[in-house]
Amino acid sequence: MRGIRLVLVGIGVLLLAWGAFVLFDSVRLTRIPGVALWIAAAIVLHDAILAPIVFALGLALRRVGRRATGMVIAIVQGGVVVGSLVSLVAVPLIVAENFAPANPTVLPLNYGLNLGIFWIVLALVTAALSVGVFLRWRQPVAALPDDSGR
Repeated sequence: MRGIRLVLVGIGVLLLAWGAFVLFDSVRLTRIPGVALWIAAAIVLHDAILAPIVFALGLALRRVGRRATGMVIAIVQGGVVVGSLVSLVAVPLIVAENFAPANPTVLPLNYGLNLGIFWIVLALVTAALSVGVFLRWRQPVAALPDDSGR
């Protein structure tokens, strides 16, 4: 197990080094502070907003008791994570719409409406999967033949 962990840490360090090389090779030095700010904002958003919401959601679903299985909780938490990540990508586009770019083909869609539709579809899919897993979990398992009469 320790060997696997060391290999994974080594791969992670190599990927970080490669990312740093590509960053400094392809981005002008004057743009590095902006990239650093964006990365810091992503970390703050994750630690201050996304992680506490997913954690609280998990606690709330666990309080439901035996009615919600671990799989249902994982599905709902996964839906929140996917929605949050898509929102993280879409919000800058929504903000950029307010600045009306000179070229209308740069931001050709209504990103706010599309994000709202995405969240509705995601909620419906998450609910359907959760209900399906919940109902499947509630079905009694077929009784196995009794071996007591050998």
